[in-house]
Amino acid sequence: MHAACVIGWPVKHSRSPLIHNYWIRQHGLDAAYRLEEVRAEDFPAFIGNLAERGYVGASVTLPHKEAALALSQADDRARAVGAANCVWLEGKVLRSTNTDVEGFIGNLDVTVPGWDASPRTAVVLGAGGAARGVVYGLVERGLNPIYVANRSLDRAEALAERFGPAVHPVRWPVPAELLEQASLVVNTTSLGMTGQPPLELDLAPLSARATVADIVYVPLETPLLAAARRRGLATVDGLGMLLHQAVRGFSLWFGVRPEVTPELRALVEADLVGPK
Repeated sequence: MHAACVIGWPVKHSRSPLIHNYWIRQHGLDAAYRLEEVRAEDFPAFIGNLAERGYVGASVTLPHKEAALALSQADDRARAVGAANCVWLEGKVLRSTNTDVEGFIGNLDVTVPGWDASPRTAVVLGAGGAARGVVYGLVERGLNPIYVANRSLDRAEALAERFGPAVHPVRWPVPAELLEQASLVVNTTSLGMTGQPPLELDLAPLSARATVADIVYVPLETPLLAAARRRGLATVDGLGMLLHQAVRGFSLWFGVRPEVTPELRALVEADLVGPK
């Protein structure tokens, strides 16, 4: 039996087992996907002995993504983003990638086809680890300019240095004139997440053709997305990114490329909302 897991600390909140075990059942595989709570100090030993633990690979979540990068043979994408969220064994070699990039872009492609048509200007809110994956994907797709807004300008400047001349750091709050140009606005911060302060952003300057995306998925509709819907704008929630980022890992571990179906989304939505 092939087995994979999600490694994190804490990790009991993860919906990855729900997603991957749905695909395992759907494809009739002799496989399993489990939770593994591993402290930071124990992570190197754990990931260095995946095969001995019966695993062919793993999803990696906080706080281990940078350690996974350092402890594996990472591909160009993981090195560019500076974090690995997916590892797999190729013989005795532990390899890694970052599937957050394709999860974000794939979710946009499915939810709002043509989102990257002209004009191709993006405003990214936040400059942390999640922003790195989002900005990398937008640069790869050819958007230019990409404005990264952050309260600490030096962090936004670091993204510009990492990803090149298409990226322009700006200090929070976002100037209205930049929003007027934007075809895409992306929240990569935790603002608006359940238990966190709301994201305060006036969407009035946005064009009626703009798309608003939020990587937060608890709640499914954040205050930012609710405000965008009221304006009639196209919106993209964080749950789709979670589902799409899981596809490549599953294919690497189990040799089958799964699909993100409405049934799977409904299953995870129901789990997020909980019993009524």
